[in-house]
Amino acid sequence: MTRTSVITRKTGETDIKVELNLDGQGQSEIATGIGFFDHMLILWAKHGLFDLKVAAKGDLEVDGHHTVEDAGIVLGAAIKEALGDKKGIKRYGTAFVPMDEALAFVSLDISGRPYLVFDASLPGGSIGGFDTELVEEFLRALAVQAGLTLHVRVLYGKNAHHMVEAIFKALGRALSEACIKDERIVGVMSTKGVL
Repeated sequence: MTRTSVITRKTGETDIKVELNLDGQGQSEIATGIGFFDHMLILWAKHGLFDLKVAAKGDLEVDGHHTVEDAGIVLGAAIKEALGDKKGIKRYGTAFVPMDEALAFVSLDISGRPYLVFDASLPGGSIGGFDTELVEEFLRALAVQAGLTLHVRVLYGKNAHHMVEAIFKALGRALSEACIKDERIVGVMSTKGVL
């Protein structure tokens, strides 16, 4: 049984479609209109071994905020749907990823209890038209919709591009680990019997 989903969301500000396969090979087709954000989603898919298609049209004449945040909402919903009943998954995932002088850490729990801890002093401004403050907005939207307890920290770094890239790679690796099915797990990995 493949763990896939297709989610669409259309508002007065954005029109987004996400197709996700959790058991993929890291293939992606991304078009959000924000080149650096496309690059980050491609990295997330590659390093998580997720197959991902994202087609997003947003009010970029305003700025990238609505597009990035809404992409997080739709991708989070796609993750939640693809996980289904969560039976057999490891639930937890953690990754440290270096990118030149930067080191990022992501630890997450597919808990059903959305929470974001974001501890990253990213340099202000933008990277290729992508405002660095949108990293936290994207992660919050993703965590809420997917039902993740998500901790993100950049331990150190100077180059904003490297710091953000390390975050997205670590997020892919950590989520991939948490999504892995273990045949020893009967039902869900919780004494409550539900996630």
